[in-house]
Amino acid sequence: MQSKNSNIRFLIIMAMHDEAKPLINAMKLNEQGRINPNYTIEHYSGQTSGHTIDLIVNGRCSVYNVDQIGTQVSTLCAHLGIEKFNPNIVINAGTAGGFNSDNATIGDVYLSYPAINYHDRRINIPDFKEYGIGQYPAYNCSTITKALGLRTGIVTTGNSLDYTEQDMAMIKSYNGVVKDMEAAAIAWVAQQHSIPFLAIKSITDIVDGEHPTEREFLQNLHIASENLARQAVKVIDWFTKEGI
Repeated sequence: MQSKNSNIRFLIIMAMHDEAKPLINAMKLNEQGRINPNYTIEHYSGQTSGHTIDLIVNGRCSVYNVDQIGTQVSTLCAHLGIEKFNPNIVINAGTAGGFNSDNATIGDVYLSYPAINYHDRRINIPDFKEYGIGQYPAYNCSTITKALGLRTGIVTTGNSLDYTEQDMAMIKSYNGVVKDMEAAAIAWVAQQHSIPFLAIKSITDIVDGEHPTEREFLQNLHIASENLARQAVKVIDWFTKEGI
């Protein structure tokens, strides 16, 4: 455990610039350019209460000119960030889908606990089935959630904005309550390095609701990102006071 008096180095990984901008502004982080010249991954850094913040954003695809969402580039971001900055904790902050079945509302912020899973890696072979789901551990944030009044739940990751019936069956089988496109990939890399991992997710859309996901996502991205920034600052502040 990192002591209260030790300098904590935070690595925050985010998929979209519009998600990241409110947090970058709130923490007064400075743009540092690309983390690696071969990739369009953006790096921002700063200090808070004597602790170091490194925030990296997946960046925009040079071919399609869109934010590079999903697990592929998030795995790369996590690897490059951990190798370069040697953080004490990895945080994936971003927006996600919530569920009516969990009474989620737009703008709610969840912390990942007790695990992060995949829902679209279906491998119906003994042992490989469990490997596909993943079950990556999340930082035990129960004390944080009590202090800040946030919600917790299993974050479930896939590479599609929508879902299939098989996806939903998988999500329900392990009681997933937050559906995103990056967390499990980053959690896996953090696990390989034995670094604590936490996801902070703000709800843009209700997965099992009556409105199309893509419409809700675009409509609510701004408010969800603003809520995400406010709560992420509080979580980071908690760590700077209490340690990891």
